Amino acid sequence: MAWEIDAMSERLTTDPLPLLRDLIRIDTTNPPGNERACVEYLTARLAPREDLAVTVLGRVPDRPNLVVRFPGRGLAPPLLLHGHSDVVPVTGQQWQHPPFAAELIDGEVWGRGAVDMKGGLAMMLTALTRLHESGQRPAGDVVLAVVADEEHGSINGARWLTAEHPELFTGIRYGIGEEGGAGLDLAGLRIHPVVVAEKRACWFRATVRGPGGHASRLSPPGAPVGRLGTLLTRLTGTRLPRHLGPAAERMLTELADALPPPLATAVRTLRDDPADAPAGGLPQAAALQLDSVLRNTVNPTVIRAGDKINVVPAEASVELDGRILPGEHTREEFEAEIRSLIGSDVEMQLLVEGLAVRQHRIAEPMFGGFYEQIADLTRKADPGAVPLPMMTPAATDAGFFAQLGIRCYGWLPMKLPAGAEHRTLLHTADERMPVEALEFGTSLLTELLRDYR
Repeated sequence: MAWEIDAMSERLTTDPLPLLRDLIRIDTTNPPGNERACVEYLTARLAPREDLAVTVLGRVPDRPNLVVRFPGRGLAPPLLLHGHSDVVPVTGQQWQHPPFAAELIDGEVWGRGAVDMKGGLAMMLTALTRLHESGQRPAGDVVLAVVADEEHGSINGARWLTAEHPELFTGIRYGIGEEGGAGLDLAGLRIHPVVVAEKRACWFRATVRGPGGHASRLSPPGAPVGRLGTLLTRLTGTRLPRHLGPAAERMLTELADALPPPLATAVRTLRDDPADAPAGGLPQAAALQLDSVLRNTVNPTVIRAGDKINVVPAEASVELDGRILPGEHTREEFEAEIRSLIGSDVEMQLLVEGLAVRQHRIAEPMFGGFYEQIADLTRKADPGAVPLPMMTPAATDAGFFAQLGIRCYGWLPMKLPAGAEHRTLLHTADERMPVEALEFGTSLLTELLRDYR
């Protein structure tokens, strides 16, 4: 069923709610993406603003990117706000409410992209609109990049945009984008993630070949399906070697300082244990997430073998979602870690590799005045909460912008009850955004844009 855009939404307003609902109703499921409709919607609503520099460009016609420069007061360097307009599919998911209807139920907006990341785009655009409507301008020029294809490798989005049109981002020192679903539920604390580092994607297809045959007979030795089963067993749940980096170390240190003794001890043990034991004493979800920032990870996801029930296939494959730690860790080292488990006789085809963001390529320190300003704003707006520098196991478009020398932070401020599941609903059924959280984030972004340094 097609959901129409609200006819009253002819221009951007100071309320993020109608904007978010309209954006959800524009189906940008990737693949195929079709982000053009979203870009046309936003461009039309920005058109009345004559002071804006609006650029629309794309690698292919139906996958455009929108880059808008909002003029500032010249008191700070240009600032980047970046977010993606595409969303992941809902195929096979059982939703309580239609995923592209943007229904408002019990104070929450339901729909695919509510958090990832059309909610963030609504916050960013509304914050800029609020400044304009109040007769104010941001401290410096703000460059908003609404990019395509983030959910499928960014080939048509930030990867292409930063490689082919870096001049659009000249002079930018800092960037704000999504936090990749970073979030923790521990001890009733309300934790506000500020992502300072992230892993990068490294996806492979592993293929095994061998004798096939008629399925009425016993399978011959070395049949690919059996070999694939062995490979899956070796990879599933395996912890690759430990590599404690500076971002993960600070994250674990500040988290331990904020937790009560039993949990604090468990986090410090996870940080310091030379024996690299599994994370004991922590809830399973938190233990898995925290353990994941200490090592590269690989998960089997898509499995393919035969297509006829009475034929033993001569080939079987599995796609592997790999994530490499930030810093100096290379794809070759990562592949060697995987091969130590599956052997050298498995064919490994590289599908996607995110850009390596190495600390020495970035002029600004990971922590400094801009990070502290974000943390201070969060503390003042929500005194009972903890702003936490985080490394996310996921990958976002921040890595591409970081290659231009921009220090990127993942910050999607939402005031949620302790234990709320909203940050974990990315890519799953029943994704939704509380209206209160949407307003909280818009208010904090408005304040940051007005006064950032």
